[in-house]
Amino acid sequence: MIGTKSQTQIYLDGVHGRKPRVPVQQRELESRAMYFMSPEAGAYVAGGAGREDTVRYNTDAFSAWRIVPRVLRDVEQRNTSVSLLGMMLPTPIMLAPIGVLELVHRHADVAVARGASAHGVPMIFSNQASVDMETCARAMGDSPRLFQLYWSRSEPVVRSFVKRAEACGCRAIVLTLDTSMLGWRPRDLDLAHLPFMRGMGIAQYVSDPVFREELRAHAAASPAAHEKTARSLHALGVMRDLFRRTPGPFIHKLRTGWPRDAVRRFVATYSRPSLAWHDLARLRDMTSLPIILKGVLHADDARQALAHGVDGIVVSNHGGRQVDGAIATMDALPAIVDVVQRRIPVLLDSGIRSGADVFKAVALGASAVLLGRPYVYGLALAGDAGVHEVLRNVQAEFDLTMGLAGCRSVSEITSASLVRDPTLHLPRFTPTS
Repeated sequence: MIGTKSQTQIYLDGVHGRKPRVPVQQRELESRAMYFMSPEAGAYVAGGAGREDTVRYNTDAFSAWRIVPRVLRDVEQRNTSVSLLGMMLPTPIMLAPIGVLELVHRHADVAVARGASAHGVPMIFSNQASVDMETCARAMGDSPRLFQLYWSRSEPVVRSFVKRAEACGCRAIVLTLDTSMLGWRPRDLDLAHLPFMRGMGIAQYVSDPVFREELRAHAAASPAAHEKTARSLHALGVMRDLFRRTPGPFIHKLRTGWPRDAVRRFVATYSRPSLAWHDLARLRDMTSLPIILKGVLHADDARQALAHGVDGIVVSNHGGRQVDGAIATMDALPAIVDVVQRRIPVLLDSGIRSGADVFKAVALGASAVLLGRPYVYGLALAGDAGVHEVLRNVQAEFDLTMGLAGCRSVSEITSASLVRDPTLHLPRFTPTS
């Protein structure tokens, strides 16, 4: 069993004087990672929108539910695996897409890909990755992966991203709906630091042939785009780093200025607030891969998703990074599960910190969960080994929690395994028609 084996191995290592490379305790994991990360990295990873109420709501919502263990159930043999969209997962856990991982570790997405593949855990490649999807796919071998899509203003680039995702073995397209524009993020604003403006997190774009062709065409049509940039020492430092991050000969980049133009082109085309339900038909025409909608919080939107024939839903508020004061994902989950009635998978994102959280989400009807910030903290502390250990710990705790609650398989985890804390008077989400 995953939990027993992992726990025993940690204690056996301790006999030989070896302790875990990253803290098992979640608060200590975050605290130590924040200490080692730069202020800019810490703000980007840990920060949320506004007063960060939604970040807090996400984790607090798990505390509102209590597990009710059952006994004498013979849980010596347990099966934590689940089948999802044709993938057999060792546990109902996937890695959420998180961009700009170069802020955290020099190996960025590749280190995460290695850590995920060591466990056979699916990784959702970020649209805003620091390493292109093809390189990450090679690092994963046969391990399952998906691709997160931000639908930009450039339809040809969107189509190119989808085709590249198909070519590198992605199992689904995860269309993210809640970031058509950036939320108000005070931690980043106080530092005046948006990594994309510095050429970070745009590897999928600068590696894309369609984006680069659009960039050349735009530059030819708009010669004024090559005007001189302010020459402050800080701006020159940013330009130096930008040239270092983008591919190609340095002389060519210096002569053409294309790295700077790539950032400008990305900023100009990234956001598309006009996206609407009818656009999903065009995405379906682009690919035969399953389409998963990420960012659904309202039951009526779940009904719309079903009506438009999508293949899955991720209940997510983007980790509390977009709307301050938004509903917690665990509070939104029951109503959405009630609408979907198992016709398509419902996944849960935002707020997952432990194996017990995974258990609670599954008990309320989630087919699987997306793990986010914890694996980034592991990455910050120990690269792919840190990602590996965080995944091991969360999976082990899930297995042990499942067994100690009296469940032998994921299918036995039901709403009967939970009660709502009677001392908390938190409002339940009731959708309007």
